Amino acid sequence: MPSSTTSIRINDDLRARLEEASRVSKKGKNWIITKALEEYLEKNRRAALAAEASRQSLLIREEKWEDEEFWEKMADTTGRR
Repeated sequence: MPSSTTSIRINDDLRARLEEASRVSKKGKNWIITKALEEYLEKNRRAALAAEASRQSLLIREEKWEDEEFWEKMADTTGRR
């Protein structure tokens, strides 16, 4: 997959932690940053999908279906707690 270069500004503590993680894991700093960014973006994508599903669920729950009252009257709710 083609790639491009970008630059980021990080504080000294984060840079030191990145260098230590790179040394310990024997992975390049670029690999660590790329993996972390991929995981972050995937987590946000899933959260956005879940939020949209929740929003749509709330919308549909508020809608009254034409036969909903009929089924509510016909429902046997005895024994429900």
